Amino acid sequence: MARKRELAAIRAAKARKKRRRRKRLRAVILFLETVILLMLMGTAYVMAKYDKFQRVNIDKDAIEVNEGIELEGYTTIALFGGDSREGQLEEGTHADTIIIVSIDNESKEIRMASIYRDTLLRQMNDTYRKANNAYFVGGPEEAINMLNKNLDLDIEDYATVDFKAMSDVVDLMGGIEITVTDAEAKMMNKYIGETAKAAHKKANELECGGTYKLDGPQAVTYSRLRKLEGGDYKRTERQRTVIKKLFEKITTTDISTINEIIDTVFPQVSTSFSLKKILALASALMDYSLGDSTGFPFEKADGIDYPEAGDVVVAQGLAENVKELHEFLYPHKVNEEVSDTVQMISEEIALETGVVRPPELDEEPEEDEEDGNADTDSYEDGDSYEDTDVSEDSGGNVRPYADTADAEFMEE
Repeated sequence: MARKRELAAIRAAKARKKRRRRKRLRAVILFLETVILLMLMGTAYVMAKYDKFQRVNIDKDAIEVNEGIELEGYTTIALFGGDSREGQLEEGTHADTIIIVSIDNESKEIRMASIYRDTLLRQMNDTYRKANNAYFVGGPEEAINMLNKNLDLDIEDYATVDFKAMSDVVDLMGGIEITVTDAEAKMMNKYIGETAKAAHKKANELECGGTYKLDGPQAVTYSRLRKLEGGDYKRTERQRTVIKKLFEKITTTDISTINEIIDTVFPQVSTSFSLKKILALASALMDYSLGDSTGFPFEKADGIDYPEAGDVVVAQGLAENVKELHEFLYPHKVNEEVSDTVQMISEEIALETGVVRPPELDEEPEEDEEDGNADTDSYEDGDSYEDTDVSEDSGGNVRPYADTADAEFMEE
């Protein structure tokens, strides 16, 4: 009898253990199913949002990179700011903002360098024109190739936004806090009406200089100011300031606001990014940090009149400036000499313009001399920077920079 009770107890214990195993197995399966479901839902969500982009499939075989250029460990992207008011972001659009973004794949540090739009560079048809001419003539693909060719870069992807998209982002994020001078406030009030009208928003003027939470039209107008001390050099600094402020806010923005931004702004963005790259970048968003920013070229001469290009900015030694650019964008990369292509372009620009590199620029600094701040664009108070911008159409004819009723502001 005792033996039977013992066997029954053993069988009951085995049954309980079996039931516990089944429960644990069901829990594991349920957990895995939940994870898979969430992954599928997340992927479906991203794919749905991805369809909102103006997706441009750039033929990678058509992207040109100078021989010997290897920038392993970094991802380099081109950001363009277009002036389109109808959502047209391809060729025929003026890219007034040209920013090279480098991402350190290991540390996730982001660095930005603005390419001054009037910089004289070699185009893909081997003529010399302003940097923003390439996008106007051949769209993002030609602009990428032009940047790769002149600056020894290996850009394959880009994103382009117009100023209405920037205005929408700022408003959806509740504005950005920026300190403006009296001169900037006065100039902003002069053009805020045109910006607001183009963005279909209300124009709010500023009383005077001070620290404000700028709304969308105000932030865009601020970033486009040019007819002030520092000209385009200072303007690119303002543009990077706006981007920094937006980056700081996006990392703390709630998911519902991000969703609204995606729905509103993505249709106004043209990009070559594949879904795979978007997912990879988005998954590490919270790990990114924004590092220094600067303007290019570092050493320059402006007010130079160049045939069929007008008033241009000329690098004082393109080769030396490109080397400095790489030291800034890729701080952990072993410094190398520029490519033969960049060296040839550098020599041709000097020959064409007569702008040569002053010897004192390459002299060793004294020990007590401090380096300049990489986050501040250098410009001389007396620099002449006239708004005599011209661009070429695809037929090679010179035409005014803008042919809209708001031409004066577009020159800003």
